[in-house]
Amino acid sequence: MRLLITGGAGFIGSRLARTLLARGQLQGQAIEQIILADQFPAPADLAADPRVLVKTGPLLDHCQALAHEAVDGVFHLASAVSGECEADFDLGLRSNLDSTRALLDALRARHQGGAAPARLVFSSSVAVFGPDDAVPMPERVADDTLPTPQTSYGIHKHICEHLVADYTRKGYIDGRSARLMTVTVRPGKPNGAASAFFSGIIREPLAGEPSVCPVSLDVSHPVSSPRATVEGLIAIYECTREAYGGRTAMNLPALNVTVKDMLDALERVAGPAARARVSFERNDTIAGIVSRWPKGATAKRANQLGLHAEKSFDDIIRQYIADTQASPHAALALKGYTP
Repeated sequence: MRLLITGGAGFIGSRLARTLLARGQLQGQAIEQIILADQFPAPADLAADPRVLVKTGPLLDHCQALAHEAVDGVFHLASAVSGECEADFDLGLRSNLDSTRALLDALRARHQGGAAPARLVFSSSVAVFGPDDAVPMPERVADDTLPTPQTSYGIHKHICEHLVADYTRKGYIDGRSARLMTVTVRPGKPNGAASAFFSGIIREPLAGEPSVCPVSLDVSHPVSSPRATVEGLIAIYECTREAYGGRTAMNLPALNVTVKDMLDALERVAGPAARARVSFERNDTIAGIVSRWPKGATAKRANQLGLHAEKSFDDIIRQYIADTQASPHAALALKGYTP
């Protein structure tokens, strides 16, 4: 089996690749090769694995060649994030819509050339939901809540969900769309996403660094750990068409928390000194974007696949600490952590 992971050098993409390589198989088939396509170089450990083929550069540049490659399955994670799409409209269109269309057309061309339809998991987002004057958003969005996105990023994801569904309807691919919750805690530096602070208010204090929260304590949002997110992507790939149910996107499980809940958990896990490193300074742009996001979510269809959210945000923080301590940069990343 040959797999393609777009955005494969990113945080979720690289974690997904490591998980799949450790398993050695997907859907009962041995994994012979994983292609990591990304604009940025792959992590050194993945690039050194003989089962990994790295392709660096814009996804659009790779799609034409993909039509002639034997790829059995795809995890399509590559995307410009929310803040980037708001700041650069053309970048968002090119990175999210044009690249997805090109990828789907490459898979369509392979199928029309005689190959079996490739299975594709598309990483959509909770950002497809938003408040609209005609359609009030419920306190917790469900699989069947009408998406009315209020950002370019959310609109791009919603459009791509429908593209995946239509290419599946036509038999060109076997596509499944998973709406990811905000993933936290992400290691490394903040990215351009408006949601970056959901990781920053935990990651920086654990590293002994100050963090500025741009929204108020009562802001509520559905989040998920990296581990649960990767498990969800794999489960949606492996489930039968009947178990997935229809062609519409499904929510991945969420832990619904407020910023206060997150900081209370930080204090329980790492002590009051860690919490004291978080200060508040409202950013109207970020606060405005976040105010149009869901305050919570449910995931009935994913629950039926056996997927569930973590029981507490304390567990998510402990996962991050364990992951970081297992990395070669643990001493730096957790230099301020005192359990």
